[in-house]
Amino acid sequence: MQTKTLNRTAILPWLAIAAFLGLWQAVAGFYTHEQLPGPAKVFAGLMELADTGVLWEHIQVSLIRFTISYSLALVVAVPLGLLLGWHTYSLKALGPILQILRPISPIAWFPLAVLWFGVGNAPAIFIIFLSAFFPILLSTISAVRKVDPVYLKVAQNFGVGKTMLFTKIVIPAAFPYIMIGLNIAIGVAWIHLVAGEMLGAQSGLGYLIVDSRNFLRTDWIMGGMLVVGLLGLLINTMIGWAEKGINRKWGVG
Repeated sequence: MQTKTLNRTAILPWLAIAAFLGLWQAVAGFYTHEQLPGPAKVFAGLMELADTGVLWEHIQVSLIRFTISYSLALVVAVPLGLLLGWHTYSLKALGPILQILRPISPIAWFPLAVLWFGVGNAPAIFIIFLSAFFPILLSTISAVRKVDPVYLKVAQNFGVGKTMLFTKIVIPAAFPYIMIGLNIAIGVAWIHLVAGEMLGAQSGLGYLIVDSRNFLRTDWIMGGMLVVGLLGLLINTMIGWAEKGINRKWGVG
């Protein structure tokens, strides 16, 4: 009985994909190929880009930009969030500044990014960095402040020092909540990667989508969009695997 349930669960996503493709093909029948190409035409367009090597070049550039930007945000935001979450006075001092900067859309920074860094990789990396920085920072601060005080009191009763208390108790206890921010930041950063590449870059998936519009190749546009979505799913899945591995190591969940 359990095996049958598992088999049905495994089939459900494929049925949903098949239904989506069928609906897409049905709706595409009301439009021309230039307005809304069907799944087969989009797939053919992707194969055309892949055969010429253009698609792989843009994917590589986007992934490199994303990796650099997200890694920088991770390296800066997590330690800063741990510090601000642990030291109340630091958070009170910097909190108003963070609350002012946080609601500003990363795209609003783009004109300044071009002035500061010129045209190319740097502005896009800066925009992606900003889009990932605040979700990671705020989730890390919140995670530290949500650590159960009972854990801290028990550790202190056993004579645990501040450094060990922070590294062995606070960080593992806060990790699941930090991962929520990391997962949110992935989605936000990936969205802004495409937006950043549309605005000022000369390569990447965002540029591919905009450049395809200039050639009236709607199949390339939608193909680029699908690749963006599939890569986002892949990245999120890999982060999920990493999270499970760390949770097993620390005995969390």
